[in-house]
Amino acid sequence: MLSPHHRTIVKSTAPVLAEHGLAITRHFYQRLFRKHPELKNIFNQAHQVVGDQPRALADAVHAYAANIDQPHVLSAAIRRITHKHASLNIQPAQYDIVGENLLAAIREVLGDAVTDEVIAAWTAAYDQLAAILMAAESELHRKAAEGLGGRQDWRSFTIRRIRPESCEITSFYLVPADGGPVPAFKPGQYVSVRVFVPSLGLIQPRQYSLSDAPNGRYLRISVKREGRRGSHIPVGMVSTLLHDDFDEGDEIELSPPFGDFTLHEDRDTPVILISGGVGITPMISMLNALTGSGSRREVVFVHGARDSSVQAMRQRVRQAARDHANVTALLFLEKIAEGDRAGEEYDVIGQVDLEAVKDHVLRPQADYYLCGPLPFLRLQRDQLLAMGVGADRIHYEVFGSDILGTPKAA
Repeated sequence: MLSPHHRTIVKSTAPVLAEHGLAITRHFYQRLFRKHPELKNIFNQAHQVVGDQPRALADAVHAYAANIDQPHVLSAAIRRITHKHASLNIQPAQYDIVGENLLAAIREVLGDAVTDEVIAAWTAAYDQLAAILMAAESELHRKAAEGLGGRQDWRSFTIRRIRPESCEITSFYLVPADGGPVPAFKPGQYVSVRVFVPSLGLIQPRQYSLSDAPNGRYLRISVKREGRRGSHIPVGMVSTLLHDDFDEGDEIELSPPFGDFTLHEDRDTPVILISGGVGITPMISMLNALTGSGSRREVVFVHGARDSSVQAMRQRVRQAARDHANVTALLFLEKIAEGDRAGEEYDVIGQVDLEAVKDHVLRPQADYYLCGPLPFLRLQRDQLLAMGVGADRIHYEVFGSDILGTPKAA
């Protein structure tokens, strides 16, 4: 039980964690993997090498300490974490392992500055947070097991079709290898994909948004190649394998669909979909769900890409706008190539600038869905807030590491 005295101690240590948090989390992961190497199969090892995961954990620990008196401030971040953990099938026993090593890392890094009283307070704080996460994840697992095609753990899927979408992005159409039903999901959700990475000798999971509407026939993920074989940069290990080593007929393991970034299908308000790069994937799922259901909601689809060679699914977006009077497409290209046509490859030259198209995107009571790299996300969110859009109407999915969301695909 986290007592008022414990809360006071934890909150008082927040400045120390802000100063030494990264050293603690780096030491924590080194200690954790040394003592429990099997957990390397759960954690993204690329994020370990480039430092994203330690930074994200350090930020999260500091935020938890600073807001120990008002945990509701972190409710959105906690919700995202529980979905991520459920997609990785994190088990209760693993919370004990993480807690033991995190508390030991705090003591080992800070040394004599950490008293038994401080450790006792942090033990109580960790136990409280772990209980909240485990309860939420148990409920997510229960719901995932319900309904047609539902289950709690990993399941083999066969790659039925592979389709290039751009010079960087490829779509994989997946069907259950056991011949059973395809699981239901909400537009905007993702699945974890688990594959063996020979260069590491480890199984590695990654999260990829489902890029088509629920249809009962297949699941589709659209994967951006993030790296190249032989590159010294460790990102993209899984995406490179999927692009280079997997063929139609091969099998991969998928989690049930999870994620709290979902289309509010119970509303009739306008839908503004804003994405950058591969952030288009959950937006296409939402767009297809809206047009496929015959929804009359106004839809504005805003997307930005570097150039037309990396611009995925343009034809699908243009066709939706041609076929549905309630759909408007606004495509931004940073660089125009010979042969690119206004009204086809692009509508606006430059990076996505909502101020420049505010007459199209500002709608009363509209819901705004954002997805893309973290700098893109922050820029669009800040622009919307500056234009008077309420924070409760801005929904986002993060590709990257931030206290707003845990690391996603790579």
